[in-house]
Amino acid sequence: MSIQEQMIEIARTARDAARQLATVSTVQKNKALAVLASLLRDSKQYLLQENEKDVVAARAQGQSAAFIDRLTMSSKVIDDMAAGIEDVMKLPDPVGEVTRLWRRPNGLLVGRKRIPLGVVAIIYESRPNVTIDAGILCLKSGNAVILRGGKEALHSNRALGTLMQQALEQADIPSTAAQVVPVTDRAAVLALLSLQQYIDVVIPRGGESLIATVYEHSRIPVIAHYKGVCHVFIDASADPSMAATIALNAKVQRPGVCNAMETLLVHEHFAERHLSWLLGQFRAAGVRLKGCECTRKFFPDVDPATEQDWYEEYLDLVLSVKVVGSIDEAIAHIHTYGSQHTDAIVTNSYENAQRFLNEVNSSVVLVNASTRFNDGGQLGLGAEIGISTSKIHAFGPMGLEELTTTKFIVYGNGQIRE
Repeated sequence: MSIQEQMIEIARTARDAARQLATVSTVQKNKALAVLASLLRDSKQYLLQENEKDVVAARAQGQSAAFIDRLTMSSKVIDDMAAGIEDVMKLPDPVGEVTRLWRRPNGLLVGRKRIPLGVVAIIYESRPNVTIDAGILCLKSGNAVILRGGKEALHSNRALGTLMQQALEQADIPSTAAQVVPVTDRAAVLALLSLQQYIDVVIPRGGESLIATVYEHSRIPVIAHYKGVCHVFIDASADPSMAATIALNAKVQRPGVCNAMETLLVHEHFAERHLSWLLGQFRAAGVRLKGCECTRKFFPDVDPATEQDWYEEYLDLVLSVKVVGSIDEAIAHIHTYGSQHTDAIVTNSYENAQRFLNEVNSSVVLVNASTRFNDGGQLGLGAEIGISTSKIHAFGPMGLEELTTTKFIVYGNGQIRE
């Protein structure tokens, strides 16, 4: 069977499964989720062994520490996956919810009812946890899912896919409702992107080249999880201790993820008093610093920042720093160089906090909190299938509701149109 034929078979069987899954009860879906959580815990040694194959290969290829971090499934990561599944079980099932009803002058009762999107294809890179997050969210929201992970995580993803299909079968749900693409050839992606007769939406998660490939070749609607050029702006009135805590967490806690801060903007009045001390803490944490001319006056041991640096998503312990003269300049910088992912302000000014919230149009905007909170689990969605940086259909972390759409329902008692 050719790759094209394999992808057609996967997509066709996913479409058949989606029709059945759309009418499956919440109880039945939660049973599959409970079984999967149990299987993850019971199969921990198997999962760690399969993941180790991927990690060893990645190290041999000279992949970065941040890449290895995203790829690695530790015992804690598996426990967190299982706990995340149990969180999703507790969430309300959006399928079938009537979001609004209104009466027309002719007596018709019109409403909107939530339904699944259908078949969702996820194309992603080196994070095996995406396999579980995407699988469980699609299951709970009644969607069949096709999971095409990166070649670097193939052993991990296949193992997780096997457990998902076992859980579905034990709950009397077609196992083809969740399928991991078993081949790593780029031709598989191109084949999937042509199957608009079977697949309803494509969600790419990864680097710029992956996103560009999907946009260029897809005949299917795309919801993009684009890069995270995230900013923290420290306002003139910010509390120094709070500012340092937030900024360090945003950059250092886990630098290889999309909601990590990549550019620090500092008001000049704050910089005059505290910037040297603050950058010293970043340097002590192992962060390589790149700064504007003003930044280098306050802290000379900084590499000069280029124009390209303001656009960079480093995904590593590298940080661009710019001193700005006002909140207007900070907001203008974010509008020019940001990716509409996540941006935060640290301030004691209510007026400036509200201006930042109103004028920065990223998917999540925070006041006095770390950018690391742009995460479905942290925001109460249970998990996320991705963080949409496009505004059509969904914007920000995509949970259960974002994996549904609404159809109109109409109740009449014999009305006809004149």
